[in-house]
Amino acid sequence: MEPELTVPFSEGLAKIVRLGALRGSDFWKAAFANQSKDHRYYELIDRTLTGQFDHYYIVLEDRTGKVRAVQPVFLVRQNLVEGIPGKIRAIVDLVRKKFPRFLTMRVLMIGSAAGEGQLGAIESGDEPWLAKALPSILRSFAKHQKASLIVWKDFPARYRPVLAGLTGNNNYVRVPSMPMTHLRIDYNNFNEYLAQIGYVSRKSLRRKFRKTERAARIEVEVATGIERWIDEIYPLYLQVHERSPMKFELLTREFFIEIGKTMPDRARSFIWRQSGKIIAFSLCLVSGDTIHDECLGLDYEVAFELHLYFYTLRDVISWAMSQGLRAYSSGPLNYDPKLHLGHELAPLDLYVMHLRRGLNPIFQFAVKYLEPTRHDPVLKKFPNAGEL
Repeated sequence: MEPELTVPFSEGLAKIVRLGALRGSDFWKAAFANQSKDHRYYELIDRTLTGQFDHYYIVLEDRTGKVRAVQPVFLVRQNLVEGIPGKIRAIVDLVRKKFPRFLTMRVLMIGSAAGEGQLGAIESGDEPWLAKALPSILRSFAKHQKASLIVWKDFPARYRPVLAGLTGNNNYVRVPSMPMTHLRIDYNNFNEYLAQIGYVSRKSLRRKFRKTERAARIEVEVATGIERWIDEIYPLYLQVHERSPMKFELLTREFFIEIGKTMPDRARSFIWRQSGKIIAFSLCLVSGDTIHDECLGLDYEVAFELHLYFYTLRDVISWAMSQGLRAYSSGPLNYDPKLHLGHELAPLDLYVMHLRRGLNPIFQFAVKYLEPTRHDPVLKKFPNAGEL
């Protein structure tokens, strides 16, 4: 394994490598074996999102030479006001007419370019060891790559005890990222679930479903691979992506083609057709007792008229119940309907540090006002909003 860079640290040695150096190694396969997005997902993102991100992998060995963790990282030039509405964004856009890179930085990010962050300890008991080792390694690598900022991207709140040391002497600030949501679905069927939500929401949903069902019949198919339909499906994903107020990664045609081949045990693609035409698409991952709704595609010529968001959600949850799954996990944004449907927030955290020590306190103050959750009024209405 020929590293791009070698960084010694107090407990061992870090080798920073490209993906090719890891393929076939047992420690790489073991690093994320218990996660819904395992090593196969990271490989898929690396090879299908080329040009958007520059991926590396930090292999951490202890003093005996044993590999105890593999941590994916990537470099990107990031727009620091992505998703910020109103006057602040208008002022920034005005300045960028003359200075296009204003409030953009080269950033070293820890985690996944398409999904929540995960620690790559091979044994779960080694997560504290990994969290303690990474800060000095990341600082060295960021300087080597001329990055201005280090960001631990979208780490679930369950990591807070392990990552608590980042906000002390390591000079990071923790700010909330746009959260995912979680819904308990351990019911016998969708109607039983509906009986648990508020009367107004239940009545509204049933009215939407009746209206949709009075239109031409809609059929749903659940598939693993979607290559033969990609020309119809991918434009639907792009329609949703372009309407999103926040954009980070752009999943490619190759990603959608390959995920069913790469992760056939977990990837499930839901396809809805009306009169033979594909009008909606949802990519999900199944892991343990949970279905993870990863991304959605809609035909906006009919999406609002047919209430496709709610129709597709019903079908995905109904299928998950039929498979004995007990939880539904959904990505960030679109919080208003999720609030009324009984979702809880699943907080995600950003840990941020500017490499220049003199600027870091100023940046930490500013980033609290730039973080996007401050500007979404619906988030405050969730029962567990305080967990953000």
